[in-house]
Amino acid sequence: MTDKDYLNNLRSPTIDNPLRILMSSCLAGTTCGYDGTSYGEYPSALKLLTYDNVKVAKFCPEDFSFGTPREMCDIHGGTGLDVLSGKAKVLTESGVDWTEGMIKASIKMLEFAQTEKIEIAVMMDTSGACGSQVIYDGNRFSENKKYQIGMGVCAAQLVKNGFKVISQRDIASLEIIYSKIDSTHILKNDFKDHHETDWYRNYFKS
Repeated sequence: MTDKDYLNNLRSPTIDNPLRILMSSCLAGTTCGYDGTSYGEYPSALKLLTYDNVKVAKFCPEDFSFGTPREMCDIHGGTGLDVLSGKAKVLTESGVDWTEGMIKASIKMLEFAQTEKIEIAVMMDTSGACGSQVIYDGNRFSENKKYQIGMGVCAAQLVKNGFKVISQRDIASLEIIYSKIDSTHILKNDFKDHHETDWYRNYFKS
């Protein structure tokens, strides 16, 4: 879940000392998706690229390990934390085991975040790599696809090592970040994070 207390205590960045954000490259418009696209536009994330007092560091872990284009992959038998502990696997849509490559990508992303002194990560939800709240439970292209609560492998690696991660669907959290970046931004308190939406609560009966 998102940590709004942490976000509310973020400093007010300046041009000389910008807020350092790690972002899934596809959210920033890079065509690194499995199919060679950026998966469309996500205004909630792209807005962060428009500020002079924000430094966005982009990284695509799947492109790092598997290149683009590539097969789609998802977690089977657990969540990203389970993959890191050896209890679950990352498999492509055709059944190829990409677990080792995904773990290597998560380590590289962690090293990148540490080098860049990242303060918050904004990552693509439902991704087997970058998902922070919801991921697929097995192959997303199966006839009876299912979602599960949990993180992708790379998001789990970041959180395990002390970084805070949100997704492009955590609109309430992004609102807090906008208010820290822009003193004229009027905070909209009626927005929700992904786990607070009707879809999430209905699907997971929470």
